[in-house]
Amino acid sequence: MRQLLDHDPFQHLALNDYWYSRGRWPCSWISVPAAPVPPFVSAYRCHFTIERSAVIRVHVSADERYELFLDGARIGRGPERGEPRHWRFETYDLALDTGEHLLAARVWSLGDHAPGAQMSVAPGFLLAPQDDDLIPLLGTGSAPWEALLLDGYTFEPIAWPGEYVYFAVGAQFAVDGTRFPWGFERGDGAGWQPAITTAPAVSIASPEYTPIRLLTPAQLPAAIDRPVHDLRVRFAGAATDGPVRTADESSGAREQWETLLNASTPLTLPAHNRQRVLIDLGVYTCAYAELVISGGAGGAIQLRWAESLYEAPEGHVKGRRDAVEGKYFRGIGDSWLPDGGAARRFATLWWRCGRFLELVVQTGAEALTLERLELTETGYPLPGKMRFAASDDRLADVARIAIRSLQMCAHETYMDCPYWEQLMYVGDTRLQALATYVLTRDDRLPRAALRHFDDSRLPSGLTQSRYPSRVTQIIPPFALCWVGMVHDYALWRDDAALVRDLLPGVRAVIDGFARFFNPAGLIEAPAGWNFMDWAPEWHSGVPPAGERGVSGSINWLYVGMLERAAQLEEWFGEPEFGARQRRLARALAARLDATFWDVGRALYADDLAHGHFSEHTQCLAVLSGHLRAERTPALADRLVHDGRLTRATIYFSHYLFETYTQLGRIDALYERLALWFDLSARGFTTTPEMPEPTRSDCHAWGAHPLYHMFASLLGIRPAAPGFAGVTIAPQPGPLSWMRGELPHPRGQITIDLTIEGEWLRGMITLPPGVTGTLIWQGARQTLKAGAQSIML
Repeated sequence: MRQLLDHDPFQHLALNDYWYSRGRWPCSWISVPAAPVPPFVSAYRCHFTIERSAVIRVHVSADERYELFLDGARIGRGPERGEPRHWRFETYDLALDTGEHLLAARVWSLGDHAPGAQMSVAPGFLLAPQDDDLIPLLGTGSAPWEALLLDGYTFEPIAWPGEYVYFAVGAQFAVDGTRFPWGFERGDGAGWQPAITTAPAVSIASPEYTPIRLLTPAQLPAAIDRPVHDLRVRFAGAATDGPVRTADESSGAREQWETLLNASTPLTLPAHNRQRVLIDLGVYTCAYAELVISGGAGGAIQLRWAESLYEAPEGHVKGRRDAVEGKYFRGIGDSWLPDGGAARRFATLWWRCGRFLELVVQTGAEALTLERLELTETGYPLPGKMRFAASDDRLADVARIAIRSLQMCAHETYMDCPYWEQLMYVGDTRLQALATYVLTRDDRLPRAALRHFDDSRLPSGLTQSRYPSRVTQIIPPFALCWVGMVHDYALWRDDAALVRDLLPGVRAVIDGFARFFNPAGLIEAPAGWNFMDWAPEWHSGVPPAGERGVSGSINWLYVGMLERAAQLEEWFGEPEFGARQRRLARALAARLDATFWDVGRALYADDLAHGHFSEHTQCLAVLSGHLRAERTPALADRLVHDGRLTRATIYFSHYLFETYTQLGRIDALYERLALWFDLSARGFTTTPEMPEPTRSDCHAWGAHPLYHMFASLLGIRPAAPGFAGVTIAPQPGPLSWMRGELPHPRGQITIDLTIEGEWLRGMITLPPGVTGTLIWQGARQTLKAGAQSIML
C-alpha cells in the first residue's frame, strides 16, 4: 500500500505555467478552526463515495505527525522525519470497492512537548490525490474535510527523581477517557467542523516561498509493524512504590497476568483495588502500546517503560540488567483514565522502549476488565542476522547484541539512543552507518543521514552536531566526522552521484575549520561543545585544551579529514582542491609533530604543556596518515602498554580498533573486546553508552565491533571508491578459523578461512566484476571474481 517516489508527483502541473507557480500542489494544508497553541491532538475526516472499484493514489503529510485510517482501520503513520526545507510526505495506493468510504487522520501537534528531533512550521494536515478528478472529492482545501479537537489529552514533561537528566523524547501524556471522542477513526462523535485552509502545499521545486514546509517524498520503507510475543511477568501484586520483592506478590497473580498478556484472556480487577505488574520483554524493544479495557470508571492506569531496574531510588547504578529482586523501577510512560465504556482502546501516540514495563492499575468504585495489552514493535527494517562465525563463540554473542543495538537505534533516522534522546548525532551515526554496511546492502538510512546533516549546515560551513533537531547544537569535531562519513560511503557504496552532491558541503566544513588557525598555524579550539569521548577524566567529554586553547586531538582529527577530503576530490571532484587540502594536511602535521611530540613519553601530548596524554590523540595521529615512520614502533608500544594514558571508552574505541588494525596489533584489539564479551553475562541485550554507571543501556555507537569483525578480523576493506576493488588482510588474533559473508554493491563477498600456525588456507568468493588482493604476513595473492581457494 505504501509506495516510494523519487520525484514531485505534481511537477507536471507547472510545465506550461509561470515560473513562480512551479512546485505548487493542487491541494492545501488544513487545520482545526480556532486551533489552540500546541500541544494538542486533532482529527480529520472525509466521507466520499466511489462509483466503481479502483486503486487511487494519495500523498499524505502532517505537521507534526499523523495516523491515517481508511474505513476505521489504520493504514499508515508519518510523515517520515524531516525539517521544514525537506518536509516528507508518504504515498499510498488505496484499493477501494464501489460505495461509501471514510478517510480519517489523527494528527498531533505538540510544540515544545514533542520529541526534540521533531521540527514544525505550524499545525496542519495534507492529503492530495494524484488524479486531478479526485481533488474535489478527497483533496484537502477542496474536498469537504472536517476537523475535531481530540479532547482528553494532557502532557507533562519527564521528571527524573533526584537529579537533572537530559531527555529529548517528548512529554509523557495522559488520556481522560471521559472526555475523549471515542470512534473518531470511524468518523463518530459530535463537534466536527469544516476544516480551514491554512497554507498552500509547496514542493521543494518551488523557486520562491515564505517560511513554509517544502514537500519532498519519503525515502525510507515503512517501519516494522509486528506484535511482540512471549511476555514474562516478573512481579504481580499489590502496588507499592518500594523495591520489587517476590515476598510481596499475590498468590497465583503471575499466571493470571501472563495468560492475559500472551493469550488475551481477560482479567477483571475488583473495585477499590491497586495492582502492580512488572513485565520483562526479554530483550530491549521499541514498541507502540495499546491497552483494551472495559468498565473501570473512576480508575487509573499507568504504563511505564525502563531499560533496567535500579539499585536505589536515585542515581544510575543498575547492577545486572536482567535482575529485578530488591531493585527499584524508575521509568517513563503514559497513563489513561477509563470512562467505563466497553472495549476502549487506549493507545500511545509515539513509541516507547526498554526491556521492562510496569503496569499499575488503580480501580475506583467500578470493576475494571483488561481485555488485552498489545505491543507492536517498530523500527527500520534492518535484518536481524549476519553471516559471521569464528572459533570464539563469544563473537557471535557480541554480534547479536550489536545488531539488536543497531536495530533499536534505527527508525526514521538513526538515533543515539531510543530511550533518552532519539536524536541523530554525526559521531554516533558514522559508526552506525559502518555497521550497517557490513550487515545489509540496503543503504537508504545512511544516505538519508548524510543528506540530513548536509541540510543542517550553518553559515560557518560546519554541520550541526545532530539533525533534525529543534535546538541547534554545535560539536565541531562531529562536523569533521561528517567528512569521514562521506568518505566511508564513497568507499563502501557505489553512488558517485550522491558523493558529488555532498562535495560542496565537505569543502564548506574544511574551509570552515580553516578559520580557526591561530598565528602559530595550529587550530584553536572552536566555539561549541568539542566532545571527543566520555573519558571519565575529561569534563563533559572534552579533551584537554578543548574548551579553550590548542587541542592535539582536535588538530590531528582535522589533518585526517583533510586527507579524506583530498581523496574525495581526487576521486569525484576537483584535483586542485585535493592538492590544496593535502598541502594543508602536510603543513599542519609537521607543526603538530614539532609541537606535541614528547620525547620522554614517545607519545603525542593532548595539550601544549605536555601535561596530558590520551589514547585518543595517538589514534588520531596514526589514522591521519601523517605519523612519521620512525615514531611508529615506539608509539605503538606505548599505546598498548602505557597505563597512564587516558583510555578510550565505548564510542572512541572504534577509532582505537582502527588504529590497532592499522598497526597490526589485533591482539590488543581482542583484549579490549573484553567489555563487549562481558555484556551478556551482565544481562545486557544492547550496548551501553559509557562505562558504568551509564545513563543509557542502548547506544548503537557501541555496535562498531560488528564492523570490525569484517573489516579488522576478516580484514575485508574497499580498495577503491565504489568498492570497485577489495583488499582482504585477515588479522585473526587468537582465532583458529573465521567465516563471513559481507554484502557488496555487486553481490556478496564470502570468506572461509582456517589458520594453522603461519599458514592461511580456505576459500574466497568475490562478486562479478570485482577483483582484489589477499594479504597475509607480507605475502600477497591476486583475487579474481568468483570462487577461489587460497593457501599462503
